[in-house]
Amino acid sequence: MRGKLRALGATTVFSVMGSIDLWIKVLHIVAVISWMAGMLYLPRLFVYHADAERKSPISEQFKIMERRLLKGIVNPAMIAVWITGPLLAWREDYFLSPWLVAKLALVLLLTGLHGFFSAQVRAFAEDRNAHSSRFYRFINEAPTVIMILAVFLVVMKP
Repeated sequence: MRGKLRALGATTVFSVMGSIDLWIKVLHIVAVISWMAGMLYLPRLFVYHADAERKSPISEQFKIMERRLLKGIVNPAMIAVWITGPLLAWREDYFLSPWLVAKLALVLLLTGLHGFFSAQVRAFAEDRNAHSSRFYRFINEAPTVIMILAVFLVVMKP
């Protein structure tokens, strides 16, 4: 009996490990989590950076933090989302689903916001930020709203 259970367990593990769709889904979920973490944290850094005196040691530290977050996490995660998401949609035949069209519109909106955040990292790096910390507090809520709507669409598939 124990031998059969071990064999069944090994078969299950190998069948799960062998499913390319599950691996793509895992990569997609990890990429989305990473992208969202960065998209939520980056504008928070902007809030504090906007209040820092230009060229001060803390301002210079924020520049490093923002650049590393953008280049090391946010950009690669977004690229991974854009590779794995359409691949999953194609493999699972969701491309014509209305919920997916709406979700893609939200992902495009989030990508545009990502571009805006990238421009802000450059503006701060060049000491030419034109926005207040209050502006960044407000814009910090946008990724959260987009994320909630996208999760709703994926789970509920209305």
